[in-house]
Amino acid sequence: MKNILIVIIWFTGIYSLTAKDYKLTSPDGRIQATVKVDNNLEIVVNQNDAPLFYIRNINMLLEDGRILGKEMRIRKTGVKSYNNIIIPAIKEKVSKITDHYNELKIDLKGGYSLLVRAYNNGVAYRFVTRFNSDITVITENMEFQTLPDDTFYFQKSETFNSSYETPYEIKKIDEISEKSYLGFPFLVIRKNKPRIMITEVDLEDYPGMWLKKINNNTLSSAHAGYPLELIESDDAYRHGQVKKHADYIAKTKGSRTFPWRLFAIAKTDAELLTNNLVYQLAKPLAIKDVSWIKPGVVAFDWWGRNSIYGVDFKGGVNTKTAKYFIDFAHKYGFKYFLFDDGWTDQGDLSRVNKDLDMKEVISYAKSKDIKIMLWAIWSAFEKDWQGNFDRFEKWGIAGIKFDFMNRDDQEMVRFYHRAAQEAAKRKMVLNFHGAYKPTGLRRSYPNVITREALIEFEYNGWTSEANPVHHNLLPYLRMFTGPMDYIPYATRNASKKDFRPVGDKPMGQGTRAHSIALSVILESPMRMLPDSPSDYYREKECTDFYAKIPVEWDEIKVLKSKIGKYTILARRHQNEWFIAAITDWDARDFELSLDFLGKGNYKMEFIKDGPNADITAFDYKIETQEVSNSSKIKIHLAKGGGWLARISKD
Repeated sequence: MKNILIVIIWFTGIYSLTAKDYKLTSPDGRIQATVKVDNNLEIVVNQNDAPLFYIRNINMLLEDGRILGKEMRIRKTGVKSYNNIIIPAIKEKVSKITDHYNELKIDLKGGYSLLVRAYNNGVAYRFVTRFNSDITVITENMEFQTLPDDTFYFQKSETFNSSYETPYEIKKIDEISEKSYLGFPFLVIRKNKPRIMITEVDLEDYPGMWLKKINNNTLSSAHAGYPLELIESDDAYRHGQVKKHADYIAKTKGSRTFPWRLFAIAKTDAELLTNNLVYQLAKPLAIKDVSWIKPGVVAFDWWGRNSIYGVDFKGGVNTKTAKYFIDFAHKYGFKYFLFDDGWTDQGDLSRVNKDLDMKEVISYAKSKDIKIMLWAIWSAFEKDWQGNFDRFEKWGIAGIKFDFMNRDDQEMVRFYHRAAQEAAKRKMVLNFHGAYKPTGLRRSYPNVITREALIEFEYNGWTSEANPVHHNLLPYLRMFTGPMDYIPYATRNASKKDFRPVGDKPMGQGTRAHSIALSVILESPMRMLPDSPSDYYREKECTDFYAKIPVEWDEIKVLKSKIGKYTILARRHQNEWFIAAITDWDARDFELSLDFLGKGNYKMEFIKDGPNADITAFDYKIETQEVSNSSKIKIHLAKGGGWLARISKD
């Protein structure tokens, strides 16, 4: 029987169309990737035998003149079929992932190979080299062929020194400037065709890929040059940014795998929410013991320390304020307290704020079973890498929030990996801000629990960009690549008419129910709270509800979805289900079936928009009712509204 299976795999997985054309199919046979190996390398992807997209001029130029992907001579080809179960160390979306794909390997003369994988929901390729000596990569090329009616969703940047915190743009090809760099993830909505999500995975010792428009038919790859000269400045925010790039993109080992170029395929918006290909393509777990890695909610002090009231001390970066936050975290069963900017000199992490007794605070946190995290500008930490790690470890620090990297050239990508590895040795978790998009590092190093690479709640302090429309883009775009630190549940909620940016006490756009529902809609195994304990104590009913929301999930079901408009998800944690719904600035009504529940009766506790939430955004109601798997429930979402339910056995 085993031999028969191998024959079936060979003839359904790959066959030669001509001497140099090879066709690889997905396990379900619906996706066909034709790899054309000739003077140029290209991949044509069909779905159900109809053309879907073309990837052309795939090649890599080396400094010594070799061009991988040009004038190729085939040594041998082979295909394998894989069907495995991945158990994630951190259950950010699900507790197990089916990893089923066919893989084509084309060995080429000259010491390199092309790997192509076909999944039921996407296609990916990568180069693999087997050179004896190190190499310098001048550039890596890839062209994606566009159509006039294509609509693209993306973030852009005018330089490679990017914070990855620009608004999502929705444009046709003729509306895009040839001067802009277009970031990943990059979503293509093709008329009457499935959606195509382009990104990269397993980015290591290599710069990140961007896209650039080269004409109205083609998007081409682009990379930051190797950093030749960095800015030296007393300003810790600017120090370490790139002043001059080289005319090559990487100096690296000659024997290695290069990043996967992923083209995920989704028939509907909903399928973007359940896709796990970034995780599946990433390198496997590199840490033997993960028992110390603890997801959880984080109380942090950046804004909240200035919004404390009803106490007998002055709020700020001081010992009493820190203990107040720790007491709050302990009361609600949260895991962490994070000292953000202000606990130290920005450029010298050995200089602790004079009003802060770090030893006393850490001892107090330990007595309350709360873990302490510290914020640090990456370049300041880098100045004394070993000393800072040693000091943090000696203090008993559980995690670091690195910030303001704002680059994805080869050296900065190395920083992420070095940080993940060294932090794992010290049993510290990481949260990257000012960070590029996730590319799978969290699978190898699950101590990298979350990261930014998006416009998150803090932008309410100075813009209106973190709004309910944006909230309904994030799950389909940024969340596709991995967990994101949006920081939901604001207590100062505002309608579109009432919102205004307030730097020291920012409002959240949308209703109270919308704000709390984001905790389920948006994935992050480390979820931070933006406001002060005083605010959350004042809103005890909502805070009690919030405290029951898990940060890890066993299962996800998409109930209703439309990118940029509305999102309704059901997520299971052990024996409890949570249903969350959010809308944009339009009010909406839905009927939801609970047929995914098991047998028996359940208690459903839910928070909904109050009758005046469209005007007074913090108007809400919390109610309970009995439900079963035959129940159909009607929900109303106000403008910018939300709805969130916790369903459990009585």
